[in-house]
Amino acid sequence: MEIGLDLGTSSVIAVLCRDGRMLGEATHPLTTRSPMPYASEQDPADWWQAVLRVLADLLAPLSASDRQDIAAIGLSGQMHGAVLLDATDQVLRPTMLWNDGRAHAECADLARSLPQIGQIAGVPPLPGFTAPKLLWLSRHAPQDHARIAHVLLPKDYIGLRLHGGHVTDPSDAAGTLWFDQAARRWSDALCAASATDPRWLPELRAGHEVAGPLLPQVAEALGLRPGLPVVTGGGDAATGAVSVGAVEPGAGLISLGTSAQLLVAGDSYTPNPARFVHAFAHTLPDRWVQMAAMLNGARPLAWFAGIAGAQIGPLLAEAEATDPARVPLFLPYLTGERSPHGDPHIRGAFFGLEDSTSRAAMMRAAVEAVAFCFADAFASFDSPAQDPGPLPALGGGARSDFLLQVLADVTGHAVYRPEGAPAGPAIGAARLAALALGRISRTDLARRPVPTQLFTPRDAPALRARLDRWRALYAALRPLSLP
Repeated sequence: MEIGLDLGTSSVIAVLCRDGRMLGEATHPLTTRSPMPYASEQDPADWWQAVLRVLADLLAPLSASDRQDIAAIGLSGQMHGAVLLDATDQVLRPTMLWNDGRAHAECADLARSLPQIGQIAGVPPLPGFTAPKLLWLSRHAPQDHARIAHVLLPKDYIGLRLHGGHVTDPSDAAGTLWFDQAARRWSDALCAASATDPRWLPELRAGHEVAGPLLPQVAEALGLRPGLPVVTGGGDAATGAVSVGAVEPGAGLISLGTSAQLLVAGDSYTPNPARFVHAFAHTLPDRWVQMAAMLNGARPLAWFAGIAGAQIGPLLAEAEATDPARVPLFLPYLTGERSPHGDPHIRGAFFGLEDSTSRAAMMRAAVEAVAFCFADAFASFDSPAQDPGPLPALGGGARSDFLLQVLADVTGHAVYRPEGAPAGPAIGAARLAALALGRISRTDLARRPVPTQLFTPRDAPALRARLDRWRALYAALRPLSLP
């Protein structure tokens, strides 16, 4: 058996698999802090405690002998976060996350100082990436910057606590803005431009390679075999792709976690920085991805449910039943947006509220907005990615039939829910662990999942008209959001 461990933004998920097929699952929530405008932070100590909790919960039903049968742990996690460590591997400050927008001025500076950065790094500078955060820290927290000895990505910090080494994979490295995507190595030029010493960066290994053996003290605490391999894994976009066989050219997916992605795998590096489509290395050798990455996936739905004081499931049912003709428009940009706008300043807004507007109508507006973001994502791709066929949907948002149907209607692309959709990245991490052990092959990894439910596009002229108005609303409000 293998364990897949995914450090998300809203939760940590652990799955138990046999040869990549899920047998069990455990989860533990996480919280995010915003101590100042544009800020989004988490404490790595909270991650580690959540990891220990989910692993204990996952393993609790197993006998001592069954625990000894677990052969490997694979890692997955939220991308772009800057985990800063001193020379003794102590965390220096809370981690600035993927949706932290404080480094927007530094992004402009990077674009000016290194005009070719988008071609090298696969995307223009965006404040959520790791490199601009280091430049921001050099200017705004120089006392912390001066003590840096290592910089890790979030999943790799969990790796450090599990195996004791500083290791990452190409897919997570790809999201730092320090990575030469074509050469698949750290770039001295990108490091120099962003106040980063290349010696701070972790060793690169493919996602199916072993990062190190499980530390004896961790093995003892969990009842696992000492020295079992901890497999490097990948950023959550890449491990989600692995979970649904999106490892060969043309295979794609949509992800509806806290953030959202439209991803298509390829066998060559094809940057498209002008549209903010991310051209990143995959976690496997000789594979890349093109990805429209949205900061606001299913998060706006959870956010509004919290504002409304309602459970998200029943509120979605109310939204589906409400009159679509009385629904306002909603910009879901709670933390700015990446694809296709590259706009860290835009924020959320409802337009068209009446005194009769219900919470159900507002939730329906949020559902439509998530789907509209995917319409923009499809439009941002070049022609080879325009018809990827029915796409598997991953993440917590994939639980909602209503959301998936609206998404299909708006985009004109069929989507389906595969088995284990909410835990996709964790399953992908477990599959990489199985590949490392030789229990499955690259051919096995490329098999697409069987749909548990298919959502085909319906004729929806009213939704398409609302999409046009929604795009016009962004264009009208964008100037008002600039600092």
